[in-house]
Amino acid sequence: MSREPLSVSDLLLCLESSELQELERVRTAINQQLNTDRGGAVLSSLVERYLDSSSSQVLLLLSSIREPHHKVLLEKLNEALTRPGNRVAAITLLGHLIRKQPPWVHHISQAPVLPTLLRCLKTDGDVVVLVSAVLVLVALLPMIPQAGKQHIYDFFDVFGRLASWSYRNPGQVSAAYLVHLHAGVYSLFHRLYGMFPCNFVSYLRLHYGMKENLDTFQEVVKEVVKVRTGPEL
Repeated sequence: MSREPLSVSDLLLCLESSELQELERVRTAINQQLNTDRGGAVLSSLVERYLDSSSSQVLLLLSSIREPHHKVLLEKLNEALTRPGNRVAAITLLGHLIRKQPPWVHHISQAPVLPTLLRCLKTDGDVVVLVSAVLVLVALLPMIPQAGKQHIYDFFDVFGRLASWSYRNPGQVSAAYLVHLHAGVYSLFHRLYGMFPCNFVSYLRLHYGMKENLDTFQEVVKEVVKVRTGPEL
């Protein structure tokens, strides 16, 4: 008598097996279920499993997702980003996925997950979220240049907010975290100047021409501006 196929929950538990042959069998079974996963239940279970465990085996499976299953994947990521307890794990997963440069990555420009990510960068007070999210944004921007038409000033606002946050340190975070945030701010500066030079320089002149922003400019932005654009800004 043939065995009943294992449920998704059972298969996920078996994913951490140290037996390579068993692991390959489990991966094959999950991929077969993904291929017939019309409602997205299997994919949703995989995402939730990763959010709970950061499993490298689940990450491998999610990294192989192809169209049209990316729609459910992006929906689940967007949902996870709205939950503070899952936010860092969701950003980490998004970062892993985009660095694989899947064929569907350009769809992120039209998906709700992008404005949700930007909203986190504009409002979140957790430095780990900010550092993780800005590095994801820096990696993502060249893959979705078309998003500049709709979100260009959101990108600039994120830069202004993070530059100010890294200088004023409202969260009173340690110097080690601030070093990482400064690096993220500088990376975002170079990315935005490289992709939108005229618009970004106009933003910098306007934003840092305001008296309340001069201290942030002097302490955080001035040196990187000189290196990248020259003294004329």
